[in-house]
Amino acid sequence: MRNFLANVWTKRVVAILSLLYAYGVCHLCYFSIFYEIHIQDRTSQCLMITGVSILVLVAMLYTRKQIFTRIASFIILPAMLPVVLLYFGEWGMIIPIIVTGITILLLSGAGEGSKTAVGTIVLLLYIFGALGYFLFTSFFISSAKETVVETGTSPSGRYRYSVINTEDSSNGSTSVYVEPNYADLNYPFVTFTLKNMDRVVYLERPVAEEINIEWTTQNRQDITQQIEAISDNIEVEVTDEELKALGYTYDCKLMLTDVVVRKKFEIGKTASDVDPIPLDELTDEQLAVFGIGRETGGRYYIISPSEELMDKIDNTTGARVYFSDLDSKALKLYNSQNTDDYGNVLFKVSKNRTVLLNTLTDEQLEQLGVSEESDVMNFNGKVCFRSYVAELDDYYDVDSRHLSIELLN
Repeated sequence: MRNFLANVWTKRVVAILSLLYAYGVCHLCYFSIFYEIHIQDRTSQCLMITGVSILVLVAMLYTRKQIFTRIASFIILPAMLPVVLLYFGEWGMIIPIIVTGITILLLSGAGEGSKTAVGTIVLLLYIFGALGYFLFTSFFISSAKETVVETGTSPSGRYRYSVINTEDSSNGSTSVYVEPNYADLNYPFVTFTLKNMDRVVYLERPVAEEINIEWTTQNRQDITQQIEAISDNIEVEVTDEELKALGYTYDCKLMLTDVVVRKKFEIGKTASDVDPIPLDELTDEQLAVFGIGRETGGRYYIISPSEELMDKIDNTTGARVYFSDLDSKALKLYNSQNTDDYGNVLFKVSKNRTVLLNTLTDEQLEQLGVSEESDVMNFNGKVCFRSYVAELDDYYDVDSRHLSIELLN
């Protein structure tokens, strides 16, 4: 057994545990940034994390001279900084991991110089990170008192709501928040919920004296008729892929924006004419004023592209430059070149990614992700939320992750 434990390959295999532990800490760091934590059983959760940490610490000390363990010892403490700041107070989870990180950093097989340097950097990170975070929360976070007066879920169970009364210097307010109920991550003893997914669907000032929440279930066709009765010009923003699926080509949605007055005069329009201008509404002669050509099939191209633009798209053959061949950076470059002698922008070409709701069939709405039956919320007799609209406008993009200041709140 002694020879087996002393074998270098045994230590290398066991050292993988340290990498797995470091990966778990980094995963917890990711959760702390994008998720709120809700612990159901603090005692069990603390015992589980403590047990795992002790087991891994023993494995790390056994393999402290292995490269995997050294790498893990340098990762754990920096990765725990967001966890300490954003999950501050959850000591049953934080302390075992911090103790493990400090112990293995001090006792790892790395050189004393490396450990001193890493330790100094980690200490400075914690000092300045904590200082910056608490200054931010002190000066920029609202001090208004909020009271949750009612919570619940929609009939389908896909959405949950909360009614919150806020006490502030403006006689307070009553807000209704709705968030998805299907994006939670459930683990033993703990649940993680996505941050900043709640959306204010109703706001009343001052505080509402009566609160009456009613949910109903309506089918897609009925809601479409109700919305179209409000206006015939309701637009829906879709992605490029959805436009293609709906039968639109890239070129048929191109339009001119920020057109200066004298350019409008050159194509026979007045200063008060609506901007943007769809390219499909212009004749070939009008398009030529903007240096744009149109083929018989409806594709638009740049009549005289600049050498810089040709280099940007790596066009060495001198072939026509179609707008559909330009990526976002190339299109931005093209728009920046449409200026007068003083550097003023004359016009821009962009893509319209909206379609009118009244042009969509029921089958197309289903294709865009609108369910056959939708949850509808009424607050004191007023419709304030339809899951139909949430799905159509993609209120809750639970798959996207964007760093923002709001995540610190």
